[in-house]
Amino acid sequence: MNTAMNAPLLTVRGLTRRVGARHLFDIPELVFPRATAVALTGVNGAGKSTLLRMIAGLEPAPGATVAWTNGDGKPQEAPLTPLPAPLRQRVAYMHQHPYLFRTSVRDNIAYGLRARGVPHEEIARRVGAALGWAGIVHVQDTAPEMLSGGEIQRVALARAKVLEPDLLLLDEPTSNLDGHAREQVIALIGELAAEGRSVVMVCHDRELINLPGVVRWKLGEGRLDTRHR
Repeated sequence: MNTAMNAPLLTVRGLTRRVGARHLFDIPELVFPRATAVALTGVNGAGKSTLLRMIAGLEPAPGATVAWTNGDGKPQEAPLTPLPAPLRQRVAYMHQHPYLFRTSVRDNIAYGLRARGVPHEEIARRVGAALGWAGIVHVQDTAPEMLSGGEIQRVALARAKVLEPDLLLLDEPTSNLDGHAREQVIALIGELAAEGRSVVMVCHDRELINLPGVVRWKLGEGRLDTRHR
């Protein structure tokens, strides 16, 4: 039995956020299962995006801890802030309004791999595969300011996928899209989940929420319901 594969991907404890005198949320324990797509829902202002950013290490989470299992089956635990080094390459975050560097699409997708020191030949292979997966080969040499909204979202998804993370955190991935562009992004998110990656997405998009196999979490009144139906 592979202990690492049977254990949760991550378990975060003591996750709390206060805004002035009010607790935005207080989550004693949050388990991220493996190979699961989750739609994180709730009213505006409930703290959904803040929650994702804290898990990604982009906002401080004082007092919170994170537990995970190494590939050798050895359990690990550490403060969530700063995000432990072994998790930085396992978690990818996509902002609601993705920022793209003012270079080409191909360079944007390759950026994270270069930062990790991945060999040039491997970068070329993985970026080429990501371009094809996202259907953006035709704009690979294009500057970001020339892209449509749907193309920007697909570049951002490809930039996250190419890092081969275990957990993808997506903030409103279809909120600014409609028509065919929205359908394309929904299809790509469905493929990510089908690959066996864990995907947690903040969304109000009923089509995303109703994708086959998607679990719904609801954040509201300071609490997170992970068994919401």
